Amino acid sequence: MVNVAALRKSRSIATRALLRNRLQTILTISGMTVGVATVLTMIALGSGAQKAIQDQVRAAGMNVIVVTAGNYKMPQQWTSDGETEDERTVEGAENPTVNEKNDDPENGAGQGASDKLSLEDAAAVAELPGVQYSSAGIEDNARVEAGDNGWFTRMHGESAELPKIRRAWALQHGRFFTERDVDKAQDVAVLGSIVSQHLFGDEDPVGKKITAKGHTFTIIGEIASTSWMVPATQGDDQFDAIYIPVTSAQSVMHRKSLNRLTVSTASTGEVTKVSQAMGALLRHRHELGPDQPSDFVVASEAHKSLSKGGMRTDVARAVVGNVSYLDKVTLDQLGKTLDRASRTMTALLASVATVSLVVGGIGIMNIMLLSVTERTREIGIRRAVGARSEEVMLQFLMEAIILSIMGGLLGIVGGIVAAKSISSLVQWSTSVSPAAVALSFGVSAAVGIVFGYYPAREASRVTPMTSLRYE
Repeated sequence: MVNVAALRKSRSIATRALLRNRLQTILTISGMTVGVATVLTMIALGSGAQKAIQDQVRAAGMNVIVVTAGNYKMPQQWTSDGETEDERTVEGAENPTVNEKNDDPENGAGQGASDKLSLEDAAAVAELPGVQYSSAGIEDNARVEAGDNGWFTRMHGESAELPKIRRAWALQHGRFFTERDVDKAQDVAVLGSIVSQHLFGDEDPVGKKITAKGHTFTIIGEIASTSWMVPATQGDDQFDAIYIPVTSAQSVMHRKSLNRLTVSTASTGEVTKVSQAMGALLRHRHELGPDQPSDFVVASEAHKSLSKGGMRTDVARAVVGNVSYLDKVTLDQLGKTLDRASRTMTALLASVATVSLVVGGIGIMNIMLLSVTERTREIGIRRAVGARSEEVMLQFLMEAIILSIMGGLLGIVGGIVAAKSISSLVQWSTSVSPAAVALSFGVSAAVGIVFGYYPAREASRVTPMTSLRYE
């Protein structure tokens, strides 16, 4: 076993030896620096690209699930044969059957209506595994007035986590309301960019007052779209809307029940599993028997896109009503595609990293072998005055480790600077994670040990007699 004193002595000798051969030391460190910097920069570019893709997918709402209170009949529409469709009700993915119970107009406020969805349901759903963020919502039409200007739009009462779900949102001005605002039912509002444009033009609306449903609200923020996949358009119900705390909306709209729950999952591949868990939980909380239809609808973005997109109505209804795992087909495949792309990118980066670091390691080995040859006399004298072979080996191994660590540290700095420069100059997304930095440093140290071992062993085999014959 090598003690601490021996390690310190070997480190001191190795440092002095490296300083005596400055040019060799600089060239060797430069090789390692370039290798580590290249690896870190490519990892940053790859990670940034993957994150950008995932953000775009989430911005489009592909990881979003919406629970709507009630189980409404679809309006009568024309089929492809020119005949009117029979009125039917399409339930959520967990129970796609015809809702017979809600056909009675006396049952609730309108066909399929329900007042069972509550804030307690929202809290229970938020605790489900796979749920990342959730927002309890109440909504209604409202005319919003500011001075002489007015605009008819949609009023949403939501929770404070809604911006984390709607990844395509960005605060143009001010802030979104907080949990404290929700708890205290503050009279604050956040405007969508469309509403803000109609009421205040290009002015910053923060701090101004608006009136809606007989209540006055102070504007604390304005949201706008950051994604071309979710543009801000008039009547879009996201940016042509105003947002207030859900507790304030309950007071303003004189209603305790919720219209909907909006939930996001951490992964697109978890949408089906979370949807089914939400359906089962809400059925249990609403005490619905096996033969009773659900009083809510669970819909993912896949179902919503088909049900309201450009597809022929009878085809869309047939697909949505009969393929209960449609979201699994689309979203799971999308998630798996992203995972495969991630693995491919990781394998590519690992290959490049291996080549770069092997080249740097070979450089260290080459320099160290040359150093052993040039310093044969020095090694022989050390052996002659009593140095053991293990001490000589430790000295040269320490030199290799110092070279690799110095190259690794400089490479990390260079990689971070290169990644930031690329992001700034060509507007490419980059992401330098602590894990990537730690990996780069660990690998550079390992290279020093692996490629420095053989030259160190050769140095330890030099005998005093060999040094006497040298030159």
